[in-house]
Amino acid sequence: MNLPGKAFTMDTHESRVVVGCSGRRTCLLDIRRSVVEEDASTLWTADSVLEAESSQKHQMRCVRFFPDGQSIAVGSVEGRVAVESVVPTSAAADTMQKMYAFKCHREGDLVYPVNCIDFHPKFGTFATGGCDGSVVTWDGENRKRLTSFKVPTSVAAISFNNDGSQMAVASSYTFEDGEREHPRDEIYVRTMLDSECAPKAVGAA
Repeated sequence: MNLPGKAFTMDTHESRVVVGCSGRRTCLLDIRRSVVEEDASTLWTADSVLEAESSQKHQMRCVRFFPDGQSIAVGSVEGRVAVESVVPTSAAADTMQKMYAFKCHREGDLVYPVNCIDFHPKFGTFATGGCDGSVVTWDGENRKRLTSFKVPTSVAAISFNNDGSQMAVASSYTFEDGEREHPRDEIYVRTMLDSECAPKAVGAA
């Protein structure tokens, strides 16, 4: 299919694919409803693609499905994460339904892009990595920050292992400040404690 703009990020959940494009457009595809022609080309039926505008006001950098597949977390260049429902409110909806959003990866007046998001496989909490060189874990349900740690330069990618006890962190300058001297690219594997990733009790500080 032809996307509405340049694809910056994508994720999958079961039979669905979400793609974050330029122009703040989000495409949600259901591959079960595609039709493969004899020449191996793929056609998409009208009800297999949902295209809408993201609630983010600036360019998307990353998108991830929540574990239940009912919503997505979208990180942007303005140091903000938005949680949006992927269940359309109506057939004519042209804007993703924002559930909530929060600021992150900021140091005073400096705002850093959010490069990556990953969900903890056990707790359903999530982590973000930014151009400030930090990884932060969040309790999305209770909207609380859990913990954070730093690496020498921009966090380009993060991934929990299958039980959430470890996280791989790719530390790589992403040229948000143009060409300059920067630390070498490295991959770190960090042990993650349950206390750093488990949801906080409602009412906890």
